[in-house]
Amino acid sequence: MSDMILIDIPIWAAHGTVFAHLVSDTSFEELHEFAARVGMPRGAFDGDHYDVPERRYAACLAAGATRVTGVELVRRVNASGLRLRKRKGEKGIHRWLGTPIGEGVTADIDLVASSMLTPDALTGAAATIVRDRNQSILVVHSVRRGSWDCPGGRREPGETVTDCAARELAEETGLQVPTDGFIPCGYERITVADPEHWAANRPLVQVFRAELDIARPTVVPGDDVDEAHWVSHDEFRDRCRERFWWPLAAFVLDLGP
Repeated sequence: MSDMILIDIPIWAAHGTVFAHLVSDTSFEELHEFAARVGMPRGAFDGDHYDVPERRYAACLAAGATRVTGVELVRRVNASGLRLRKRKGEKGIHRWLGTPIGEGVTADIDLVASSMLTPDALTGAAATIVRDRNQSILVVHSVRRGSWDCPGGRREPGETVTDCAARELAEETGLQVPTDGFIPCGYERITVADPEHWAANRPLVQVFRAELDIARPTVVPGDDVDEAHWVSHDEFRDRCRERFWWPLAAFVLDLGP
């Protein structure tokens, strides 16, 4: 048996059957390799565990998973730092299945409103909803994606999530905002099938909001951004409502559906 791969008892009812949770207390890479070996689809991965239907339970044990109680499983995953929890006070906003996220990649995406930071170890990128004194919103046009977005991008090695947001905002628009001006307002959980994709092991995108006390400060596009503009709420909706992250932004800004 493997002490790195753990499974609890299948007692969680859904979809006409019961499920167990399959986890690793060592790494996501170990977990994904084991799951693939026993025929678990990547779509069964939910941030920090696989949901294992009862019909696949015996196969997991036969392949070497260690059976533990639910309490022990949670304790071990918590201790490893790999658990992704939906914390008290968070609100689920939307779940997308098989959504295109660019460069020919599709993903299952959970949008969650939260005032708490995501763990650096599980966060691959950050984005910021920036609003000025008059409620104008900052949007940027990405050359690579060919779409309008809020400023943001990938986290660099050794960088905190907040430092990432501040750096990306400065690189893409020229705006310098102190790190204490970035207020956590939610996150995206991105589940992809491609193990080489950046979100495979760091599936979270931290979303911040930043409220400026001046009106429409000058912005200068940079990095892979060719346009940066301040827009009204209606213009923001027109440019961005088809983006997968829109329901979270609309909730944060109270713009309606």
